[in-house]
Amino acid sequence: MSDTVDDPNMNPRDVAEPLRRAIGDRYLTYALSTIMHRALPDARDGLKPVHRRILYAMRRLRLSATGGFLKSAKISGDTMGDFHPHGDVAIYDAMARLAQDFTIRYPLVDGQGNFGNIDGDNPAASRYTEARMTVMSEALLDGLDENAVDFRPNYDGRLAEPVVLPASYPNLLANGASGIAVGMATNIPPHNIAELIGACLHLIKTPNAADDTLLQYVPGPDFPTGGVLVEPRDSIATAYSTGRGSFRLRCRWEVEDLGRGQWQVVVTEIPYQVQKSKLIERLAELIHIKKVPILADVRDESTEDVRLILEPRSKNVEPDMLMGMLFRNSDLEIRFSLNMNVLIDGVTPKVCSMKEVLRAFLDFRRDVLVRRSKHRMEKIDHRLEVLEGLIVAFLNLDRVIDIIRYDDEPKAALMREDWGTKRKRATDESDYVSPPPISGDEGLGLTDVQAEAILNMRLRSLRRLEEMELVAERDKLMAERAGLEDLLDSDDLQWSTIADELRATRKRFGKDADGGKRRTSFADATDTPDVPLEAMIDREPITVVCSQMGWIRAMTGHIDLTRELKFKDGDGPRFVFHAETTDRLLAFGANGRFYTLSAANLPGGRGMGEPLRLIVDLPNEAEIVDLFIHDPDRKLLVASSAGDGFVVPEADVVAQTRSGRQVLNVRDDVRAKICKPVTGNAVAVVGDNRKVLVFSLEELPEMGRGKGVRLQKYKDGGLSDATTFTLEAGLSWRDPAGRTRTESNLAEWIAKRATSGRMAPRGFPRDNRFN
Repeated sequence: MSDTVDDPNMNPRDVAEPLRRAIGDRYLTYALSTIMHRALPDARDGLKPVHRRILYAMRRLRLSATGGFLKSAKISGDTMGDFHPHGDVAIYDAMARLAQDFTIRYPLVDGQGNFGNIDGDNPAASRYTEARMTVMSEALLDGLDENAVDFRPNYDGRLAEPVVLPASYPNLLANGASGIAVGMATNIPPHNIAELIGACLHLIKTPNAADDTLLQYVPGPDFPTGGVLVEPRDSIATAYSTGRGSFRLRCRWEVEDLGRGQWQVVVTEIPYQVQKSKLIERLAELIHIKKVPILADVRDESTEDVRLILEPRSKNVEPDMLMGMLFRNSDLEIRFSLNMNVLIDGVTPKVCSMKEVLRAFLDFRRDVLVRRSKHRMEKIDHRLEVLEGLIVAFLNLDRVIDIIRYDDEPKAALMREDWGTKRKRATDESDYVSPPPISGDEGLGLTDVQAEAILNMRLRSLRRLEEMELVAERDKLMAERAGLEDLLDSDDLQWSTIADELRATRKRFGKDADGGKRRTSFADATDTPDVPLEAMIDREPITVVCSQMGWIRAMTGHIDLTRELKFKDGDGPRFVFHAETTDRLLAFGANGRFYTLSAANLPGGRGMGEPLRLIVDLPNEAEIVDLFIHDPDRKLLVASSAGDGFVVPEADVVAQTRSGRQVLNVRDDVRAKICKPVTGNAVAVVGDNRKVLVFSLEELPEMGRGKGVRLQKYKDGGLSDATTFTLEAGLSWRDPAGRTRTESNLAEWIAKRATSGRMAPRGFPRDNRFN
């Protein structure tokens, strides 16, 4: 198929092309635009275009760190109108983030007004807030007037904007960055400037330094909200060397002694990018659903600083155990992902190691140094040219005055005049020695720049002191120019100058500066074991009551199990047994699932309780087969109505969620029917056909989940009951009169598993149940 269609009636501006190519080209254009101009930061100055344009617009508005504030609406409006043709809301949100000291490690905007808070509240509208630059943002812009970086036309060609800012410190790692592009993303944590500059100085001294050696200078991130980093050193080293990884960050907390054995936990720093209000909501939810039963209350006593109070329900556990549970169930511990995907040269996205990012910054600083030095040399050459003309004018002051006074075109006359042979001064002071001419060439005239400077000279400058100052300035500039030439010719001198500049920056913004000290500390992760339930809950006796319709409750104390209890109309008792608040209960459903309940979380016994199906996810069509106290050292015999079963360790059936744990697989009309503790060495099975089979317990497999094996063979009907017992002691059951009968001679019913069995002994219950 051809790319174009020849049609004489087609508009020349309409081009026919395959849809796949049209969509692909346009999507690629959009993807590149998103990657380069929106989502990924530049490794050189660590900024995205919107942040760079905000700072440049503030500089044009002369909002210095020591100057006055200006309405944020004016700043965002100028940024949008001149450089960033996008929504002013997005621009203001980006500017507000640069002013939040809990979001950015070294704020680049000094905000006045409500710029949001750590609770997650949004900033006030731009018409209410004011802003100016900080000293950190001025350090990013330092050298912008000295041709340190390239400029490009803005979106409509009226103005020019910098492609990148000079950046006197590694802002990418200092403040971090995050963004989502098309098919890629970036997430870089903030770091400490003093540590980063130490790593840069090490790279200048040892360009081939290993990645691991940089950890001696930058041990890890330094978050603005502090916290404690508990990530192992090896994991941190891997993340920094590959550019991908994660950091485990915890809150900072301490224990306050309230006397008489009482205590409370005070959280003073929360993890980075965690909203305090949502954290409190999560902790309150944990209290409500009793997922951390020992946590009784949470209070927010924060003012300027964070202060969260966590009150324990019991003083019988260690604070470390409480915090260990909260670390696992809330954002008091988070994992901050590292994905150092940046524009390494301003164009190409690349996942870089920390060494590569610092190397890119240092190479950029060298380019800035060379460009600023060349720019300074151009300024010096221009000034030296002017000084040469002014000194010639002072040596021939009378002639200059005559030309200016009498000549119709004094500028052209000054340029034509031969000043090489006219060096006599207009004064008669014999003790004054005139300086030698700037140029050794005789008959040299003035340039256009020199003639213009002479014509613009004020009369008050015509004194001998001014002439001496001009000569001194010339000598000083000549010495500076020679130094710049040496700098441009020597790589070692360039790196030495960059190192001196970095040391000056470290002294200005390092640990001795306001907010320069490291905020995030390091510690080893001490993972606390699961806290035993009895350590978290006061042990009290209760009586568990579950009705036939599945309403469950816990009555205080051990009551008489034969006592008459109240139930709803049409309902009656099903399970009644003594327990304690520290016990865990297991409910076995007809769907083959085990559900775990905490006895301490059962509804009280003042009412009728609550449906068990609302506490766990037990389907309406599944009946409750059994309910009992969990014993982790016990084994259970489980079997289905089809006569299949197996032995399962009780410790393997405990569920951690409401949905329970599937143990006995059933399908179609088959349902779970038997759940009995295993005792003895033999199994007795009875079917609906009243045939009894006895076989060795060893013939039953021990499994964690499955359908099981056939216990007894049936032509019709199914399994009625099963139990385990000690063969030597005989098989017992209760007769219709309630008396316990024991059959010791079981040779008639003993056979291999999965056989049919024999009719039940005389006197066996009509309901075909052993118990």
